[in-house]
Amino acid sequence: MKKLIETLKNIWKIEDLRTRIGITILFIAIYRFGSFVVLPGINPGMLDMLQKQTAGGLMSLLDMFSGGAFSNASIFALGIMPYISASIVMQLLAVAVPYFQKMQREGESGRKKISMYTRYLTVAILVFQAPSYLINLKMQAGAALATGVSWSLFMFVATIILAAGSMFILWLGERITDKGIGNGISIIIMIGIVARFPQAFVQEFTSRFTTLSGGGVMFLIELIILFAVVCASICLVQGVRKIPVQYAKRIVGNKQYGGARQYIPLKLFAANVMPIIFAQAIMFIPLTIIQYMNPENASWLLRSLLDHHSWIYNVVFALLIIAFTYFYTAITLNPTQMAEDMKRNNGFIPGVKPGKDTADYIDTIMSRITFPGSLFIAFIAIMPAFASLLDVQDAFSQFFGGTSLLILVGVVLDTLQQIESHLLMRHYDGLLSSGRIHGRGGVSAY
Repeated sequence: MKKLIETLKNIWKIEDLRTRIGITILFIAIYRFGSFVVLPGINPGMLDMLQKQTAGGLMSLLDMFSGGAFSNASIFALGIMPYISASIVMQLLAVAVPYFQKMQREGESGRKKISMYTRYLTVAILVFQAPSYLINLKMQAGAALATGVSWSLFMFVATIILAAGSMFILWLGERITDKGIGNGISIIIMIGIVARFPQAFVQEFTSRFTTLSGGGVMFLIELIILFAVVCASICLVQGVRKIPVQYAKRIVGNKQYGGARQYIPLKLFAANVMPIIFAQAIMFIPLTIIQYMNPENASWLLRSLLDHHSWIYNVVFALLIIAFTYFYTAITLNPTQMAEDMKRNNGFIPGVKPGKDTADYIDTIMSRITFPGSLFIAFIAIMPAFASLLDVQDAFSQFFGGTSLLILVGVVLDTLQQIESHLLMRHYDGLLSSGRIHGRGGVSAY
């Protein structure tokens, strides 16, 4: 406690850090306030059916990422997810399309162009998603629409408002990155998730002592399991910063090695939470499709893909995560480029020829260390399905794993790392006396 108080005092002494934290809190407060501003023409007291729909299933995930704005028919109902989807598409294009590959290699100017195209694509996605949301809103809470209001006029105006709301959230995230503590988009997503935790916790606690069996003992077991999963997620996000050459050689094959201790700049799990976000975006596609059709006419497979507790959903979700783990690792860490950089800087791996042999060697290492990481993150992602087997409430089970938990852990570690950097730069003690905090973006040293 004494260490914590001393750290808070040090943070307050640094004017720049104090200002950045204040700006971050201000923008977060604006975001949370906007989550309760209902679309014009909607009676918020008649949204019971919409809120019931978002209490479980895949809709609950959408509502969680928007911080409850989805079920509130808020101007921020679509949240930041359209921008995430656009970013995923742009990353895929940067791999598959030569024009975007060239743009990526242009440095800062290329990044600005990609950012501009991402915004344009976000608007295009919003123009498609906003009517989908409004159609679902009409089906679930048509009575909430004010009498005498033309549906066509409402659809047109509400689409503009929803698109503007999502773009405003994007602007808030960028301001937090520039003027605040950093990682603005990630913090916006994290706040939306955290906002649901108190209500989910109270609901689970109440249900254990009223309707569900087990009582306090079962609730305590749930908390112990949750703590264990959080610790495992921290280890996953922290990862291994650098792989010793001699250990890497044991992964590839037993080769003789002697001499000074050297490192290959690889993490045990380089993709972090991105594969889950990629896979989750794909799993939302059936939800978008079914909003344009009668759910009763949907096939058994489509309905199964909408139930995040079904075995089909979880198997497909896990396979997508494993595939995207390899994909994202491949586009993030280029073995050929790493081999060329090592050769250019007169670096080498003892016993391995520079050039293609080095690239193949690094690629083999990456493949073998990525496999266990992909299995682990897939298991963490489907943990909510296992939690449901213990009769854990839907809202609370989402914190046992999946995208929500890894995002929470990753963003918290990144934010603490930003604060610690400010403290160390001004010769204050860091947040931990045991060592530096490593966020998701930590870079390994050679």
